[in-house]
Amino acid sequence: MLQAYKYRLYPTQAQIPLLMRHIHACRFVYNHSLEQKIRAYEQNGKRLSCFDLNNHLPTLKAEHPWLTEVNSQSLQYVNRNLDNAFTRFFREKKGFPKFKSKKNPVQSFQVPQHYHVDFESNRVKLPKIGDVKTKLHRVFTGKMKYATILVTSTGKWFISILVDDEQPDPNPVPFSSETTIGIDVGLKDFATFSTGEKVANPRYLKNSLQRLKVLQRRVSRKMKGSKNRQKAIQKLARCHDNVANQRNDFLHKLSYRVVSENQAIAVESLNIAGMQKNHNLAQSISDVSWSAFFTMLEYKCRKYGKTLLTIGQFDPSSKICNRCGYSNRDLKLSDREWICPDCGTHHDRDINAAINIKKFALQDQNLVGVV
Repeated sequence: MLQAYKYRLYPTQAQIPLLMRHIHACRFVYNHSLEQKIRAYEQNGKRLSCFDLNNHLPTLKAEHPWLTEVNSQSLQYVNRNLDNAFTRFFREKKGFPKFKSKKNPVQSFQVPQHYHVDFESNRVKLPKIGDVKTKLHRVFTGKMKYATILVTSTGKWFISILVDDEQPDPNPVPFSSETTIGIDVGLKDFATFSTGEKVANPRYLKNSLQRLKVLQRRVSRKMKGSKNRQKAIQKLARCHDNVANQRNDFLHKLSYRVVSENQAIAVESLNIAGMQKNHNLAQSISDVSWSAFFTMLEYKCRKYGKTLLTIGQFDPSSKICNRCGYSNRDLKLSDREWICPDCGTHHDRDINAAINIKKFALQDQNLVGVV
């Protein structure tokens, strides 16, 4: 089973320029290779493979000698990433590959092999860079694949190591209606469980919005290119980083709790990109980060042998009574509570939706009767 381990790096002042040189070189090669692929297809109708791009690297190094100061395998891995991006574009329609910018908040490069991790001295040896002080707070065993070194906009360095423990994924444990939980996500309450429990939305971005506005105004008033502007940008980046860390901590703790307490989790697939086109709710939807929560549930279920059940986004989970199956077609989004005219049951909209999500998912598994 593949698992990534992320550690904090503490490079010296002499190592930071070497790391940045790798990042700039990888970005330069990626943009150059993307331009070559586009030009070759437009002019000759030819598709350049990863092998063709790697064969062009010696010529590119002769034109730009500073590329020879960078690990050659990192440059070759850039062409592999570009080839994978085109594969995803043609097969999964993930979007045409874009040119990389040095203004991206996170910059990174990969080291496929020939790096060493020393847990005793808390150091990671990287080719062309040397031993870098690292906070190795977790020990792993298995075969190391590739490592990704990244730097955030706040100047923090991290290394993510992909490890294969050479063990198969655990088999999913059996589940029943009693060991399955349905989850309905929302904006007022982040999650509503089929048990009736509600988890409040922490709204980390909204709580820090006033401070972010003040810091953004300070950046706008500084002269471009000045050191004071760089200091103001760093303060703004640290505030954004703090909001992201709070959100990730909340999502990790909640997803781990849900996976630990249940054998199966039922959720509803959502068109989040389409929902964000509503400009009145786009900021709140981005702040709540449903997509990251579903991703965490998916890989944690796979890691711990649990089952993640997903129903369609058009299933009317909110409009159907979970007792008698009556469909309330006149239910509006503003109606948070309603009474079933058929059986007289009083429903909380979110709790009723969570129960129906669980029922719909179990019906697909032939574990309950159809309402």
